[in-house]
Amino acid sequence: DLGAGTGKFTGRLVATGAQVIAVEPVAQMLEKLSEAFPDVLAVSGTAMDLPLPDASVDVVICAQAFHWFASTEALTEIARVLKPGGKLGLVWNLRDARASWVPKLDAIVNALEGDTPRYYTGAWRQAFPHSAFGPLQEQRYSHGHSGSPEDVIFNRVRSTSFVAALPAEERAKVDEQIRALIAAEPDLRGRDVVTVPYETAAFVAVKNS
Repeated sequence: DLGAGTGKFTGRLVATGAQVIAVEPVAQMLEKLSEAFPDVLAVSGTAMDLPLPDASVDVVICAQAFHWFASTEALTEIARVLKPGGKLGLVWNLRDARASWVPKLDAIVNALEGDTPRYYTGAWRQAFPHSAFGPLQEQRYSHGHSGSPEDVIFNRVRSTSFVAALPAEERAKVDEQIRALIAAEPDLRGRDVVTVPYETAAFVAVKNS
Protein backbone atom coordinates (compact mmCIF):
# COMPACT_ATOMS: atom_id res chain seq x y z
CA ASP A 1 0.00 0.00 0.00
CA LEU A 2 2.13 2.86 -1.35
CA GLY A 3 1.32 6.32 -0.03
CA ALA A 4 -0.83 4.64 2.59
CA GLY A 5 -1.43 7.77 4.67
CA THR A 6 -3.35 6.99 7.85
CA GLY A 7 -4.60 3.69 6.41
CA LYS A 8 -7.96 4.59 4.87
CA PHE A 9 -7.47 1.98 2.13
CA THR A 10 -5.17 -0.31 4.10
CA GLY A 11 -8.11 -1.89 5.92
CA ARG A 12 -9.67 -2.84 2.59
CA LEU A 13 -6.48 -4.68 1.64
CA VAL A 14 -6.22 -6.40 5.03
CA ALA A 15 -9.81 -7.62 4.59
CA THR A 16 -8.74 -9.61 1.50
CA GLY A 17 -6.50 -11.78 3.66
CA ALA A 18 -3.36 -10.50 1.98
CA GLN A 19 -0.14 -9.84 3.84
CA VAL A 20 -0.01 -6.04 3.66
CA ILE A 21 2.99 -3.72 3.81
CA ALA A 22 2.15 -0.02 4.19
CA VAL A 23 4.67 2.51 2.87
CA GLU A 24 4.25 6.18 3.84
CA PRO A 25 6.80 9.03 4.14
CA VAL A 26 4.96 11.16 6.74
CA ALA A 27 5.80 9.92 10.25
CA GLN A 28 2.60 11.18 11.91
CA MET A 29 0.42 9.39 9.36
CA LEU A 30 2.44 6.21 9.66
CA GLU A 31 1.99 6.31 13.44
CA LYS A 32 -1.81 6.56 13.10
CA LEU A 33 -1.81 3.69 10.60
CA SER A 34 0.22 1.49 12.96
CA GLU A 35 -2.21 2.19 15.81
CA ALA A 36 -5.20 1.26 13.62
CA PHE A 37 -3.58 -1.82 12.03
CA PRO A 38 -0.97 -3.27 14.41
CA ASP A 39 -0.61 -6.42 12.28
CA VAL A 40 0.40 -4.46 9.17
CA LEU A 41 4.11 -3.93 8.54
CA ALA A 42 4.28 -0.11 8.34
CA VAL A 43 7.51 1.32 6.95
CA SER A 44 8.79 4.77 6.07
CA GLY A 45 9.53 5.19 2.39
CA THR A 46 8.68 6.93 -0.85
CA ALA A 47 7.81 5.87 -4.39
CA MET A 48 11.36 6.79 -5.41
CA ASP A 49 12.96 4.75 -2.61
CA LEU A 50 10.95 1.72 -1.54
CA PRO A 51 12.44 -0.14 1.46
CA LEU A 52 11.75 -3.54 -0.14
CA PRO A 53 13.90 -6.15 -1.92
CA ASP A 54 13.83 -6.68 -5.67
CA ALA A 55 10.92 -8.79 -6.99
CA SER A 56 9.45 -9.19 -3.48
CA VAL A 57 5.75 -8.26 -3.77
CA ASP A 58 2.81 -9.42 -5.87
CA VAL A 59 0.91 -6.13 -6.02
CA VAL A 60 1.59 -2.44 -5.41
CA ILE A 61 -1.55 -0.36 -4.73
CA CYS A 62 -1.68 3.44 -4.78
CA ALA A 63 -5.04 4.67 -3.44
CA GLN A 64 -5.70 8.39 -3.87
CA ALA A 65 -1.93 8.83 -4.07
CA PHE A 66 -0.29 8.22 -7.45
CA HIS A 67 -0.82 11.79 -8.72
CA TRP A 68 1.57 13.00 -5.99
CA PHE A 69 4.55 11.07 -7.36
CA ALA A 70 3.64 10.04 -10.92
CA SER A 71 6.89 9.81 -12.88
CA THR A 72 9.03 7.45 -14.91
CA GLU A 73 11.39 7.18 -11.93
CA ALA A 74 8.59 6.10 -9.56
CA LEU A 75 7.33 3.48 -12.00
CA THR A 76 10.88 2.13 -12.40
CA GLU A 77 11.19 1.76 -8.63
CA ILE A 78 7.75 0.16 -8.34
CA ALA A 79 8.68 -2.28 -11.10
CA ARG A 80 11.86 -3.16 -9.19
CA VAL A 81 9.97 -4.46 -6.15
CA LEU A 82 7.21 -6.24 -8.12
CA LYS A 83 7.58 -9.87 -9.08
CA PRO A 84 7.45 -10.66 -12.82
CA GLY A 85 3.77 -10.56 -13.77
CA GLY A 86 3.02 -8.53 -10.64
CA LYS A 87 0.44 -5.77 -10.79
CA LEU A 88 0.34 -2.05 -10.12
CA GLY A 89 -3.12 -0.85 -9.05
CA LEU A 90 -4.14 2.82 -9.04
CA VAL A 91 -7.40 3.81 -7.33
CA TRP A 92 -9.19 7.13 -7.05
CA ASN A 93 -12.63 8.00 -5.66
CA LEU A 94 -14.17 10.94 -7.51
CA ARG A 95 -17.40 12.80 -6.90
CA ASP A 96 -19.71 11.86 -9.79
CA ALA A 97 -20.34 15.03 -11.82
CA ARG A 98 -23.46 13.53 -13.41
CA ALA A 99 -25.38 14.80 -10.37
CA SER A 100 -26.21 18.43 -11.22
CA TRP A 101 -24.95 19.93 -7.94
CA VAL A 102 -21.61 18.07 -7.84
CA PRO A 103 -19.82 20.31 -10.40
CA LYS A 104 -20.83 23.32 -8.29
CA LEU A 105 -19.26 21.74 -5.19
CA ASP A 106 -16.17 20.79 -7.20
CA ALA A 107 -15.85 24.38 -8.43
CA ILE A 108 -15.71 25.64 -4.82
CA VAL A 109 -12.92 23.15 -4.04
CA ASN A 110 -10.98 23.43 -7.31
CA ALA A 111 -10.75 27.22 -7.03
CA LEU A 112 -8.42 26.69 -4.04
CA GLU A 113 -6.13 23.99 -5.41
CA GLY A 114 -3.27 26.19 -6.66
CA ASP A 115 -0.57 23.91 -8.07
CA THR A 116 -1.52 20.90 -5.90
CA PRO A 117 -1.33 17.67 -7.97
CA ARG A 118 -4.83 16.31 -8.64
CA TYR A 119 -6.19 13.24 -10.40
CA TYR A 120 -8.60 15.06 -12.67
CA THR A 121 -5.93 17.17 -14.43
CA GLY A 122 -4.68 13.95 -16.05
CA ALA A 123 -1.03 15.00 -15.59
CA TRP A 124 -0.32 11.67 -13.83
CA ARG A 125 -0.97 9.84 -17.12
CA GLN A 126 2.24 11.28 -18.58
CA ALA A 127 4.20 8.64 -16.64
CA PHE A 128 2.74 6.04 -19.03
CA PRO A 129 3.54 4.10 -21.14
CA HIS A 130 6.52 2.62 -19.27
CA SER A 131 8.80 -0.07 -20.63
CA ALA A 132 8.47 -2.25 -17.50
CA PHE A 133 4.67 -2.44 -17.72
CA GLY A 134 1.99 -3.51 -20.14
CA PRO A 135 -0.84 -1.14 -21.09
CA LEU A 136 -2.89 0.62 -18.44
CA GLN A 137 -6.32 -1.00 -18.07
CA GLU A 138 -9.22 1.03 -16.66
CA GLN A 139 -12.50 0.19 -14.93
CA ARG A 140 -15.15 2.42 -13.31
CA TYR A 141 -17.50 1.67 -10.42
CA SER A 142 -20.37 3.82 -9.13
CA HIS A 143 -21.34 4.07 -5.47
CA GLY A 144 -22.65 6.59 -2.95
CA HIS A 145 -21.51 8.03 0.37
CA SER A 146 -24.58 8.59 2.56
CA GLY A 147 -24.72 10.43 5.85
CA SER A 148 -25.29 13.85 7.36
CA PRO A 149 -24.28 16.85 5.22
CA GLU A 150 -21.74 17.70 7.93
CA ASP A 151 -20.04 14.34 7.49
CA VAL A 152 -20.27 13.56 3.77
CA ILE A 153 -19.95 17.10 2.36
CA PHE A 154 -18.40 19.53 4.86
CA ASN A 155 -15.91 17.15 6.51
CA ARG A 156 -14.93 15.59 3.19
CA VAL A 157 -14.08 19.01 1.72
CA ARG A 158 -12.30 20.07 4.92
CA SER A 159 -10.08 16.97 4.71
CA THR A 160 -8.80 17.93 1.24
CA SER A 161 -5.11 18.72 1.73
CA PHE A 162 -5.09 22.28 0.39
CA VAL A 163 -8.36 23.18 2.16
CA ALA A 164 -7.08 21.82 5.50
CA ALA A 165 -3.97 24.00 5.08
CA LEU A 166 -5.94 27.25 4.74
CA PRO A 167 -6.08 29.85 7.54
CA ALA A 168 -9.17 29.57 9.74
CA GLU A 169 -10.85 32.60 8.12
CA GLU A 170 -10.48 31.09 4.64
CA ARG A 171 -11.80 27.71 5.81
CA ALA A 172 -14.83 29.50 7.27
CA LYS A 173 -15.48 31.11 3.87
CA VAL A 174 -15.42 27.67 2.24
CA ASP A 175 -18.00 26.46 4.77
CA GLU A 176 -20.19 29.50 3.93
CA GLN A 177 -20.00 28.71 0.21
CA ILE A 178 -21.01 25.10 0.83
CA ARG A 179 -23.93 26.19 3.07
CA ALA A 180 -25.15 28.49 0.29
CA LEU A 181 -24.89 25.65 -2.23
CA ILE A 182 -26.88 23.28 -0.01
CA ALA A 183 -29.56 25.94 0.59
CA ALA A 184 -29.94 26.46 -3.16
CA GLU A 185 -30.19 22.77 -4.14
CA PRO A 186 -33.52 20.92 -3.72
CA ASP A 187 -31.69 17.56 -3.50
CA LEU A 188 -29.71 18.83 -0.49
CA ARG A 189 -31.75 21.55 1.23
CA GLY A 190 -33.19 20.66 4.64
CA ARG A 191 -32.14 17.01 4.50
CA ASP A 192 -30.68 15.20 7.52
CA VAL A 193 -29.20 12.50 5.29
CA VAL A 194 -27.79 13.08 1.81
CA THR A 195 -25.95 10.85 -0.63
CA VAL A 196 -22.88 12.10 -2.45
CA PRO A 197 -22.50 10.07 -5.65
CA TYR A 198 -19.00 8.79 -6.33
CA GLU A 199 -17.25 7.04 -9.14
CA THR A 200 -14.21 4.88 -8.42
CA ALA A 201 -11.61 4.96 -11.18
CA ALA A 202 -9.44 1.83 -10.98
CA PHE A 203 -6.40 1.18 -13.16
CA VAL A 204 -4.15 -1.88 -13.46
CA ALA A 205 -0.80 -2.27 -15.20
CA VAL A 206 0.97 -5.64 -15.25
CA LYS A 207 4.73 -5.85 -14.92
CA ASN A 208 6.35 -7.54 -17.89
CA SER A 209 7.64 -11.03 -17.19
